[in-house]
Amino acid sequence: MSEVRESSFRRTVGAWRIGRRAAVLYLFLALVPAARLERSLPIARLLAAPPPEHVAVPVDGVRADSLRDSWGFARSGGRRHEGIDIFAPRGTRVLAPVGGIVWRVGADPLGGRVVWLLGPGGQMHYFAHLDHPANPRGGDAVAAGDTLGYVGTTGNARGGPPHLHYGIYAGAAGAIDPYPLLVRRSSGR
Repeated sequence: MSEVRESSFRRTVGAWRIGRRAAVLYLFLALVPAARLERSLPIARLLAAPPPEHVAVPVDGVRADSLRDSWGFARSGGRRHEGIDIFAPRGTRVLAPVGGIVWRVGADPLGGRVVWLLGPGGQMHYFAHLDHPANPRGGDAVAAGDTLGYVGTTGNARGGPPHLHYGIYAGAAGAIDPYPLLVRRSSGR
């Protein structure tokens, strides 16, 4: 192992002792070339921030008290539902529930048109079945409440009622149930 890598490795191992978030931030900053650091600082801040204790309902006009927890429900192919379905008329705005960075805008067979958002604590927020995304592009910073797309029926939701599938993924922990984070808000939204 080269002297630089060995030194970096020792620093990295020592960093794990000061806490997971600090270690992730340390690794991130150690691996990012200086020329890209300015663009990477918002990502580092998100990774170092604690995950939210509550999030806003990501569909415009839908109140938290109208949500139904569908976490773990059976799905085709032996899958389990890893998120919550939020029903609303086609074209209703899908909003960022937290500030973050758009990680990916695209399509996949199950989710149809999707947006992935990197949020605080490194959590990935997944928005699926969009009729169409708004105009976010990968790398765009968004604030809570910014429009990401519009409710639809793409992917495996084709033929069913319009809704947003909203999921949260927490690194190695995998998918987490968003319902408790959505209903914990006292404002009803």
